[in-house]
Amino acid sequence: MAKDAFSFDIVSEVDMQEVANAVDQARREIAQRFDFKGTETEVHQDHTTIDLRSSTEDRLKAALQVLKEKMVKRQVPLKALQEGEVHPGAKGHVRRSVNVSTGISDEKAKELTKFVKSTGAKVQTQIQGAQIRVTGKSKDDLQKVIAAVREKDFGIALQFTNYRP
Repeated sequence: MAKDAFSFDIVSEVDMQEVANAVDQARREIAQRFDFKGTETEVHQDHTTIDLRSSTEDRLKAALQVLKEKMVKRQVPLKALQEGEVHPGAKGHVRRSVNVSTGISDEKAKELTKFVKSTGAKVQTQIQGAQIRVTGKSKDDLQKVIAAVREKDFGIALQFTNYRP
């Protein structure tokens, strides 16, 4: 890499401590709200999976909404949440799993690199595990790529880190 080259990384990261804080806040709000009394609505987190359980599907949707509101307040991107299907549980209850995804999958990385090359900017891309390094000789080209990637929806939460002039 030349000395006059600039670079940045495209990543998809989620602060899991903020996710845990949001789940805790949602759990407390559900325990206090009158409309959840007697519905046995629960929220549990196991690292990257959040389980929601309730006696009715309506209360399950409301609990998911409370969880999303808390995630937004804690600046956790909602695109990082992948909602599972609603499944019947024991004793007539319903449950739903929400997965918190981090990192860029191989297929999304290929889609991103193809898109970056189609912008016409004179940059090189390199897939490095769960992130993509974009390198170029011009800061303007890098800023053009960042703007183009921000405009297009790839279905995942993207951040731009390690901007190195």
